Amino acid sequence: MRVQAFMFYGCAVFFLVTDIVYWLWSKDWTGTTALALSVGLAGLVGFYIHFTIRRLEKANNGPLYEDDPEGEIADAAGELGFFSPHSWWPLFVALSAAAVALGLVFGWWLVIAGLAASLLSTIGLVFEYYRGHFSH
Repeated sequence: MRVQAFMFYGCAVFFLVTDIVYWLWSKDWTGTTALALSVGLAGLVGFYIHFTIRRLEKANNGPLYEDDPEGEIADAAGELGFFSPHSWWPLFVALSAAAVALGLVFGWWLVIAGLAASLLSTIGLVFEYYRGHFSH
């Protein structure tokens, strides 16, 4: 996984060089700002992946199975996490976010209603498995 971090670092360097060349040739603030934000985003993702992998390697007392040149496919077997197969909450979160975005176009009243719906649907998504039939 360390390769993915260096891929994002490489993207950040590429965007930085592109940003400098773009600024020197065009003197356009909009494109330069967009490319600068791309540099920051690629660097941020690379930084997160790099230090998350370092923490996981310390926890595993060695490289992860995907970084081991002698690793087997069976080394990756096991539980990968919990994924909700039946949740409707992501749909409600997306609809409320769309209401906020449309509120920026049509009126502040829709922004307020969308923010309220976003808050309620996010709370529902986060606390879905804390009560009721599927609590654990």
